[in-house]
Amino acid sequence: MKLDVIFPFLTWIKFINKTTIKADLIAGLTGAVIVLPQGVAFATIAGLPPEYGLYTAMVTPIIAALFGSSFHLVSGPTTAISIVVFSAISHHASVGTPEFVSLTLTLTFLAGIYQLAFGIARLGTLVNFVSHTVVIGFTAGAAILIATSQLKHITGIFVPKGESFLHTWIDLYMDIGSVNPYLVTIALATLLTAIMSKKIMPKAPNLLLGMIVGSVTALYFQGFTDTIKLVGEIPAHLPPLSMPNFSLETIKMLAPEAFAVALLGLIEAVSISRAVATKSNQRIDSNQEFIGQGMSNICGSFMSCYAGSGSFTRSGVNYEAGAKTPMSAIFAAMALMAIVLLVAPLTAYLPIAAMGGVILLVAYSLIDFKHIGQILSFSKSESAILLTTFLATLFLELEFAIYLGVLLSLILFLAKTSTPRIPTLSVDTDNGSRKFININKKPLNQCPQLKIIRVDMSIYFGSINHIQKRLAQISDIERVHHILIIASGINFIDLAGEDVLASENQRLKSKGGGLYFVGLKSSVYEFAAKSLFIKHLGNDHFFDTKSQAIQSIYQRLDHKVCDHCTSKVFNECE
Repeated sequence: MKLDVIFPFLTWIKFINKTTIKADLIAGLTGAVIVLPQGVAFATIAGLPPEYGLYTAMVTPIIAALFGSSFHLVSGPTTAISIVVFSAISHHASVGTPEFVSLTLTLTFLAGIYQLAFGIARLGTLVNFVSHTVVIGFTAGAAILIATSQLKHITGIFVPKGESFLHTWIDLYMDIGSVNPYLVTIALATLLTAIMSKKIMPKAPNLLLGMIVGSVTALYFQGFTDTIKLVGEIPAHLPPLSMPNFSLETIKMLAPEAFAVALLGLIEAVSISRAVATKSNQRIDSNQEFIGQGMSNICGSFMSCYAGSGSFTRSGVNYEAGAKTPMSAIFAAMALMAIVLLVAPLTAYLPIAAMGGVILLVAYSLIDFKHIGQILSFSKSESAILLTTFLATLFLELEFAIYLGVLLSLILFLAKTSTPRIPTLSVDTDNGSRKFININKKPLNQCPQLKIIRVDMSIYFGSINHIQKRLAQISDIERVHHILIIASGINFIDLAGEDVLASENQRLKSKGGGLYFVGLKSSVYEFAAKSLFIKHLGNDHFFDTKSQAIQSIYQRLDHKVCDHCTSKVFNECE
């Protein structure tokens, strides 16, 4: 096995030079400034002390960059993963307790094991079968849940821990008269500053500026009220070593939730890396991304990190800032370490209400209004997936919402592949080249004894019933018993498909006809030969060219019918 398969960073490390280091360093510094407020906010969403978000932003990007395949993907804490972590662990431990942290580390380790196993098993293509609509619906629902969870910090209204989405809004409505104007003002000052600075100075760290203004506003108000709660000082040190809980009972308890975290993390990471790769013209290896995400979470669980994934915001900024290699993500993590050592004590002055304002803005940015509008306007099936995932996220367990969205995606995929297009073809005698064309595009004469069809998708256990019905319709209703299948669009035929096709051939043979194939791809033909499908039907049922097929099948037709036929479709008819 080549070294670059085990250590994928060996494939890009040779591209590093003075130019790339300079570009990556600038991009890394930009990313570090962005992730500082995000890391604190995401850890708060996950129910963890703020420093855990920063630890995750320090360790996860380095491991994911070394073992992933994308040049621009930046991993770390994300909003969607954070809310799933909170949902999963809050059922088993109280928020903020050492037990909560310990279970989160175990959840992270298990999620990493799942991801690494998927990557080693080469299951990266599975992400292709999950509609991106699932991610859009889930993140939109998660955004509303996140915003709802912060309203108690912004308004000062008491909401019991563990309240559902609906009950939280009921509590807020019932106690709306006790809104704390100081907290609301702090949140609004933070929110408006972040929004305005983004418009006026697009490249400025708008979330950081908003938090500074919120902190200054809180300092001013502290002379008038004692109701302003602060985040507290973050420890000014690098990620300490940690140990997940490996008891069998804990692993059994968290395994289902860890699977949901792993699945969501993989979908996020691969989707984001592919989106950025379309701009950078880089080819992404999904299996390697699975391995990179798995390794980052496994290693992170031993260094006080919770589950991370690819970040769309930081990855996009990383590319726009001119990053050339994955070193930019490593530089960002190292720069964050330096910043935390310098400014961590200042978080003692950061009000929770200001953090709530920042999280509201983060939540709003999660909702992809453009794509949601397109989905609702143009696709009923995708709209069903979007709305189902969105509503399940709001009103059901988050892990179940992910599974439900993925399941609906697979059902939609299977529904599409189970009903392949089977157009009828005939010879265009008006065209000198005498091409076979779809009779729906141009009304053409057809041979009364030979039906020519094209199957536009693979023949497997899911689609064979639809194909069998079409063959039966041709034979029983149209009374045509010789059927030629143009097989150029068939990528594979599984054993179930072969069994049914062999059965159909026998049925047609009993009526004096047969089932024939032309243009099978070499890989399909090879499998059909190994499985004895060709031997079972006979070599005389398979042809390389259409002219060979027509010439051979014509000899098997009833020539008494041919004598009175006026269609004269084939050259042989003349």
